[in-house]
Amino acid sequence: MKSDRQLAKYLANLGYGSRKEVEAAIRRGRVTGEGESLRFDGEPVDPAPGMVILMNKPAGFTCSRQDQGNLVYELLPPRYLKRTPALSTVGRLDADTTGLLLFTDDGKLLHKLISPKSDTPKTYEATLARPLEGHEAELFASGDLMLRGEDKPLLPATLEVTGERTARLTITEGRYHQVRRMFAAAGNHVEALHRASFGPLILGDLPEGEWRLLSAEEISALA
Repeated sequence: MKSDRQLAKYLANLGYGSRKEVEAAIRRGRVTGEGESLRFDGEPVDPAPGMVILMNKPAGFTCSRQDQGNLVYELLPPRYLKRTPALSTVGRLDADTTGLLLFTDDGKLLHKLISPKSDTPKTYEATLARPLEGHEAELFASGDLMLRGEDKPLLPATLEVTGERTARLTITEGRYHQVRRMFAAAGNHVEALHRASFGPLILGDLPEGEWRLLSAEEISALA
């Protein structure tokens, strides 16, 4: 059982306020229960460090804490930005890209998932400006495609044609604007891009702009 001082430090690190503010809340009886049944103002306390959040990112939001305009962090509870360790996005989706975005405060897991050595498959659904020509799947799977300004070819990627101007592309890297640049190299232009899966995780029916916490089993599957 935590002492009031330990409990105040723990809750302050979860973003519930400064140490003094949380100590005052404890004295006023706003913190009840203990362990897994710990509550703040009657609501279950947020997960301990090591949590992972899955969001269906809407268009027009930037994966940043400081840029101008709409930020993905604004879609989360404000106290999540006060957590220690800090919560970060697992890589980035550009402002115009929608779909599966992860957040975590687990530095080790974050490093593993964004490392250039990571081979986590990520699937994107692309809507293109012009009809596919039929050569794209072979080009992307070749392992020989070189993006403009780079000196190392892309790893093989899998393309599934889903319509005249739509396709599903699975990559295992995360280079800057990679999917858009791949289609540009194939002579096309991406008009809309949506990430449908990340490793074993899929969006399912999660509404755009909404988020959920991953279960311990889902986090283990990522790690």
